[in-house]
Amino acid sequence: MSDRILVSGSLSIPESELGWRFSRSSGPGGQHVNTSATAAELSFDVANSPSIPDVLRDRALNRLAGRLVRGVLTIRAEEYRSQQRNRDAARARLAALLAEATAPPPKKRIPKKVPRGINERRLQHKKQRSAIKKDRSRRWH
Repeated sequence: MSDRILVSGSLSIPESELGWRFSRSSGPGGQHVNTSATAAELSFDVANSPSIPDVLRDRALNRLAGRLVRGVLTIRAEEYRSQQRNRDAARARLAALLAEATAPPPKKRIPKKVPRGINERRLQHKKQRSAIKKDRSRRWH
């Protein structure tokens, strides 16, 4: 199962559909950072992937519309000094993004009727407060 990225229970992406580019990471790191390409850039074509069912693909394209360029999702990982750890971080981020983008929409909330007892208690309390305030005005005038 190591050649596939598990997104959810029924959805996984084969490693062959991923595109990788490597470059030098920015930030501190001494002489090592000047010579090694440790930053990993992962590209995944969401729009043309045969491993995503049509329903999930449409949902993902709608939800990820702001992050896609011509249907391709790009993730850059450069937080580690090792290329392999950055690759693993990019894979994990891809799986999390796709899992969130292909998740079913939340169930619609059905408003419930207010129980009669609650409404009656509220009105009774309102009458009591009204009577208290009325007594105050009668007593002093």
